[in-house]
Amino acid sequence: MEEIIIRNGTADDVDAVMDLVHELALYEKAPHEVTHTAAQMRLDGFGDRPLFNLLVAEHAGVVVGMALCYVRYSTWKGAMTYLEDFYVQEPYRGQGIGHRLFEQCVAQAKADGMAGICWQVLDWNEPALNFYRKYNAVLDPEWINGKILF
Repeated sequence: MEEIIIRNGTADDVDAVMDLVHELALYEKAPHEVTHTAAQMRLDGFGDRPLFNLLVAEHAGVVVGMALCYVRYSTWKGAMTYLEDFYVQEPYRGQGIGHRLFEQCVAQAKADGMAGICWQVLDWNEPALNFYRKYNAVLDPEWINGKILF
């Protein structure tokens, strides 16, 4: 098997990343929730004022995993990295790719002087919960998510 490469994503990766986003939404039982487009993602991430950082896992020239992060500001902690989406295609799971992507996100957050890294995980997603437990992550059931969509 060819080596898995973890690298910074580019605008050329966006179509493949959006395919992964759709796979993730299907896994999370919410495929109808994805309304974003590849064109908008290219503009938002690779335009004059990038809004996020993208890491991709590549095997034989094909993107098989990704992690998308951005800066979140906490009045209690300061600047934090927020891990918005983190996904590895099913055939590539169990090979350490997720760990490599996650560890690269953590390393980048540390290098950028962030106070920490945070994310959300669905309470029924046992594989993800178990993954984060390996890092001694705090999985706080106390806070309720809120949002208003426009």
